[in-house]
Amino acid sequence: MVETVWKATSKPSPLCTFLLLIILCILGFYSLHYPHSTVINPNAQNALRFRHIFLSSASNYTIASYLRILTLHPHLAGTAPSLAIVNYVVAQFKSLHLQTHTTQYKTLLSYPTHSSLSAHFTNGTVHDLSLSDSSDDVAVVRPYHAYSPSGTAFAKAVFVNYGRDVDFQAIKELNVSVKGCIVIARRGDLPRGIVVQKAEENGAVAVLIYTEGEEVKGFERGTVMSGVGDPLSPGWAAVDDGESLELEDARVLKRFPKIPSMPLSVRAAQLILNSLGGAPPPEKWRVDLRGVGPGPTILNFTYQGEKKVGTIHNVFAIIRGSEEPDRYVLLGNHRDAWTYGAVDPNSGTAALLDIARRYALMMRLGWQPRRTIILCSWDAEEFGMIGSTEWVEQNLVNLGSKAVAYLNVDCAVQGPGFFVGATPQLDSLLLEVTKKVKDPDSEGSTVYEKWAATNAGTNIQRLSGVDSDFAPFVQHAGVPSIDIYYGRDFPVYHTAFDSYEWMTNNGDPLFHRHVAVAGIWGLVALHLADDSILPFNYLSYAEQLQRYKVFLSNLLGEDKAKVSLHPLTTSIQELVSAAKEAEDEAKSRY
Repeated sequence: MVETVWKATSKPSPLCTFLLLIILCILGFYSLHYPHSTVINPNAQNALRFRHIFLSSASNYTIASYLRILTLHPHLAGTAPSLAIVNYVVAQFKSLHLQTHTTQYKTLLSYPTHSSLSAHFTNGTVHDLSLSDSSDDVAVVRPYHAYSPSGTAFAKAVFVNYGRDVDFQAIKELNVSVKGCIVIARRGDLPRGIVVQKAEENGAVAVLIYTEGEEVKGFERGTVMSGVGDPLSPGWAAVDDGESLELEDARVLKRFPKIPSMPLSVRAAQLILNSLGGAPPPEKWRVDLRGVGPGPTILNFTYQGEKKVGTIHNVFAIIRGSEEPDRYVLLGNHRDAWTYGAVDPNSGTAALLDIARRYALMMRLGWQPRRTIILCSWDAEEFGMIGSTEWVEQNLVNLGSKAVAYLNVDCAVQGPGFFVGATPQLDSLLLEVTKKVKDPDSEGSTVYEKWAATNAGTNIQRLSGVDSDFAPFVQHAGVPSIDIYYGRDFPVYHTAFDSYEWMTNNGDPLFHRHVAVAGIWGLVALHLADDSILPFNYLSYAEQLQRYKVFLSNLLGEDKAKVSLHPLTTSIQELVSAAKEAEDEAKSRY
C-alpha cells in the first residue's frame, strides 16, 4: 500500500472539501444513469445456490499456500523476481482455464545504488549507523525513498516531530531554525513526500524519517513522488511508441523533491535524538527528549539512486458475461512489494487467487455471470499506483461507459478489525454482504455483527485518499469503488519483516481473516455481476452529499454571502428525486 502527497488529512481544506463534493455529485449522477436491466433474472434461485457454493468452498489452507509461494522472495516492481511472480499469477489463472492476458508499460522507476549515514558526537566518537534491516537476504532492496534525488549532507540534526506546518511553526517559536540542517521526523498521518517538501521549504538539506512504536522494527521504505502514475506520461498511458516526456522536463521534475531523504530505523533515530541539545521540545509533542537541536550531533548523510525506465506487467483473468458481456465488474489487487510483501500486498493477491479458484469451480458446475468479471493484478503500485493508473488512462473511455464497479483489496489482512471504504451508492450492498459472511474472530457471529458491535455501529469510510489502486478508478474514471481490509497500522509495514512468518505468527495465524475478506470481496462481485438490477442505493449517496453540503456551508462561515450553494442544493434535490424513482422502479421489478 502506497501513500502519496495527495492523501487526505483529518481536516481538509475548503478547496479539497469543495472538490470532493463536486466529485461526489458527478459520481452520483453518473452512477444513477447506468442503464438498468429490465428483465427479471429467472434463475434467482440458481444465483443463490452458486453464492452458497462460493462461500462454502473457501479454504484457508489454499490461501496460506498461495501466500507462501508469493512471499518466497522479495519482488520489487521492475526486477527479475517480480517477473517470476507475474508468471506465477498467470500460471494460476490459466490452470483454472480462465481467459488470461497481460499488459505491459515502460515507466520510470527508482532504485538505490548507495547510501550511508554516520553520527558525529561531541565527545569525538563517530557511529556508523546501519542502513539494512535484513542481513540474511541480499535480494532485499536496501532501505530508500523511491524518487529521492541523490545527494550528500554534513550538517547538524534537528527534530521536527511529524514535519507538519504546525510543527515547523512550533520550533520557530522556540527560535530554532532548520536551515542548513538534516531534519529528523517521525511518521504520522502526513505522507512522507509532503514531509520532505515542507522540510525543503524551511531550508533543510536532507530528511530522515522513522516509524515509532514498541513493536516496530526495520526501515519503512516508500515513495516520495507526488501524484499517481508514470511521471513520464502524465495523463496518458505509457504504451509502446507512445509519447514520453524527458526526465529533465519541468512537468516531470516538479513531481520529485529537491532534497534527498531516507528512512531511518527507530533504534538509530533514538540514538541521534537522545544526543540532541538546544531548546526542549514543546509539551504538546509528547516526546521524551532533552532538546530538539540543532545538534550538537552532526550527521554525515549520503544517498545515491537511479531513475530508469523499466517494464511493468498487469495481469488479467476474464470471466465473460452471458447477457451483458460489455458491462464489467473489476476486482483488483497490486502484486509488487518493497520486500516479501506478505501483508502488503500479497495477502490480497492470495485472496484474489482463491476467489479465482472458487469462481472456476462454480463455472465447472454451470455458472456463468450475467455481466463480465475481470480479475486484475496490478504492478508498481508502491511507486505511485503506476500499473493501475496507466491501464485506467489507456481504457478511460471504455471504463466510463462500461464499468459497473471496481472492488479493491490491497493489504487484505494486517491484523484484527474489519474496515471498508466505498463510494456511497455501494453502502447498502456492503452491509447486506457482511451479514452473510462468518466473522473470523467471533464464533457464531457474522462480520456485520462484530463490526457493528466494535464500532457502536458500522462505519464505512470514504475513498477520498490516494493511497491504493482504487484512486485512478474513482478520481480519473468516476467508477463506483470499494476498498476492503482487516486491521490497520501493522508494525512491519514496508520493511523486510513483512514476511510469511510474520503473518503466521501475528497477522492471521489460521488465515481465517483472509477467508473473510475473500468472502466479502467475491460475494459483492457476484451481486454486481449477477443481480438483474444493479444493487446501487442512490438515496445513501444523496444523504452523503447533503452532509457534505452542510459541512461546506459551515466551513464558508462569513463568506456564505459571497458564494452561492444554491446550484449544489438544487442538484442534490434532483438526485434525491431521481434516486427515489429508481428505487421504486427497482422494487416493482423484483
